[in-house]
Amino acid sequence: MASNSKKKSDKGPTPEEILTGFQNLRAEQRALSGKLSEFELDLNEHKMVIETLKNVNEDRKCFRLIGGILTERKVKDVLPVLVTNQEKLKEFIEKLQEQITKKGQEINEYREKHNIKFRGLEPTKQDEQPVASTTEARGNVLVS
Repeated sequence: MASNSKKKSDKGPTPEEILTGFQNLRAEQRALSGKLSEFELDLNEHKMVIETLKNVNEDRKCFRLIGGILTERKVKDVLPVLVTNQEKLKEFIEKLQEQITKKGQEINEYREKHNIKFRGLEPTKQDEQPVASTTEARGNVLVS
């Protein structure tokens, strides 16, 4: 039995393992994209609130939701904190965009390494298909 598992590992990953790895990479990229859109929405909300509070008297009361608790503050206390948070959000968004770009490059390298093709995206020619199947029987993984 040990020799059978050793033979399988010598051949490399199975098409199912390749597909699972590819799907995991895509899921990670989608999660990063979801976080990015969430933080971009937060940034837009911060911009709107900052623009609104700039036109208001500094001693006017305003309310801020902190951890589910509504607190009463003055505009002069809240505005600097919002500006600081906005700058941090911009930096974080830039870092997330870099991570998404790196993940995209990683996915493309994985696709090239394991010869992954998408159905319907790349036109296949009738005369090219037999040549590919004779040279490499199990190297192609199709993702739908």
